[in-house]
Amino acid sequence: MTFLEKLQTQILIADGAMGTLLYSYGSDSCFEELNLSHPEQIQNIHKAYIAAGADVIQTNTYAANYLKLQRYGLEDSVKEINSAAVRNAKKAAQDHNFVLGTMGGNRGVKPQSVSIEEIKRSFREQLYCLLLEGVDGLLLETFYDLEELETVLSIARKETALPIIAQVSLQEAGVLQDRTPINEAMNRLDGLGADVVGLNCRLGPHHMLVTLEQIELPSHAFLSAYPNASLPAYTDGKFHYEGDAEYFRKSARQFRTEGIRLLGGCCGTTPAHIKAFAEELKNAAPITEKTVNVKTGPLVIEPRQTIPDYPPLQDVVKERPSVIVELDPPRKLDTTKFFEGAKALKKAGIDALTLADNSLASVRISNESLGYLVKQELSMRPLIHIACRDRNIIGLQSHLMGLHTLGLHDVLAVTGDPARVGDFPGASSVYDVSSFELIQMIKQLNEGLSYSGKDLGQKTAFSIGAAFNPNVRSLEKAVNRLEKKIDHGADYFISQPVFSEEKLIEVHEHTKHLESPIYIGLMPLLNTKNTEFLHNEVPGIKISQEIRDRMAALADNPVQAAQEGLAITKSLIDAALELFNGIYLITPFLRYELTVELANYARLRAQEKRRSIYATTHIH
Repeated sequence: MTFLEKLQTQILIADGAMGTLLYSYGSDSCFEELNLSHPEQIQNIHKAYIAAGADVIQTNTYAANYLKLQRYGLEDSVKEINSAAVRNAKKAAQDHNFVLGTMGGNRGVKPQSVSIEEIKRSFREQLYCLLLEGVDGLLLETFYDLEELETVLSIARKETALPIIAQVSLQEAGVLQDRTPINEAMNRLDGLGADVVGLNCRLGPHHMLVTLEQIELPSHAFLSAYPNASLPAYTDGKFHYEGDAEYFRKSARQFRTEGIRLLGGCCGTTPAHIKAFAEELKNAAPITEKTVNVKTGPLVIEPRQTIPDYPPLQDVVKERPSVIVELDPPRKLDTTKFFEGAKALKKAGIDALTLADNSLASVRISNESLGYLVKQELSMRPLIHIACRDRNIIGLQSHLMGLHTLGLHDVLAVTGDPARVGDFPGASSVYDVSSFELIQMIKQLNEGLSYSGKDLGQKTAFSIGAAFNPNVRSLEKAVNRLEKKIDHGADYFISQPVFSEEKLIEVHEHTKHLESPIYIGLMPLLNTKNTEFLHNEVPGIKISQEIRDRMAALADNPVQAAQEGLAITKSLIDAALELFNGIYLITPFLRYELTVELANYARLRAQEKRRSIYATTHIH
């Protein structure tokens, strides 16, 4: 009988984990490469699952595609590894067990991390290798992204008439990370020609059964389930799973009740778990009818809306000229001068105080804590910079949820300078996400969804600022990045400091088509050493030779040099306000008296601009 013929009348038992079993044996590199270097070890694992009662085994090829093998420098070994894997499985099966060619998903919680075109190319290469070796079917497993699974399933269905099992993985019971209800996802996969549809990985028996309760028996396909043994534990530097086989035995009948025809195991499972399934379901007939309360259509949530204390900055700067000022958190624990500066800037009438996130990778007091104090004690609007450098996805989302809880709704998403340039060059730069993905994460929080698509029960109300560096060779490319950030959810932009009127005009010409407003960055120069340092050593800052010469001429007069720096910045404020509504002043070395003077100047010039516009529009 064929694989599908047996599924008509039987519950088939599949094998369990390969990777976590190899890891528990001490392997900690590319598990798929072991098909070549240690074929006997792979064959012995296959044989152990067969001895435990598995009717179906899968090849050790979950990550044997170009995209994943390139992490190990093995991208040119796709054919050799997949071919060896099929041979190893067939040698163990001896024509008594079905051999499925396994292909895993590439996208995780970051759907856009791999393009669909890259996925197609990589999938086709691996698919052809497995088909040429004569597998009995295909197992597409651990797909968090439904678009990816639908794409590769469509390709596979066109290329072969062999049985195809298509399995999704869930972050939470019942829904995919794009909020598609699980029953709808199963129906879509069934409609694309999958012979078996189901779930694997991430969830243990309990939550997988909760999910299966929401899944109808498909119109054409059969149902499958490959639960994890348990949640992973981390002890003495190693991951391990603690779910025992007896627990699996007790859940076996429940899987049958939910309509499962193909039952195996995923991470943490061993031959003992599979033996428990096989013994409990021996001679058990599958069910043919099932009643389900189906959830249809995309899951719509209506979380409680958060009302911020201030109008969004993007609305403010569209309506009138606006001045915001950056005041770096101190490197030391004394905050006296910082709060003196904040109070003086409040008196100057600025719209927001922006707080960098360990700028230049130098350790400073948390901008979150200072932002909260600025808001609570001074009734000022803090704008919190968030760098991708210091936190992984978990930390970033937790940080953002904390900002929301504290009522800090203005954020600036930045990449962040790499750790090697700062105080601790040996520290790790995380960069789990790019600034584009961070913007997208914040946008999803504003929709009441976590980055993985989970319902948060409440919408955040972040006003999302994004960074813009106009001091580049190709301003056109920089503007393309702005447009991409807008697509990801950016509301407005804050630029790196500009030091020439020509650059202001150039930026305006290249960005005037954008609806998202820009705060133009301006920073007073202190002296010639400061000027040369900024020009030559700080990324994203370029200063014209004419200004550098002006500052150099006052090298022996620090007071006059600082005044010259203010004069240069004031002339740039005049020019900027002719083209932009937003002025972003950067305070050097907590010299807040400089940005206070500039903020007062900008405010007066902005008032003149408003009066001029009013007079022009009201002339009869």
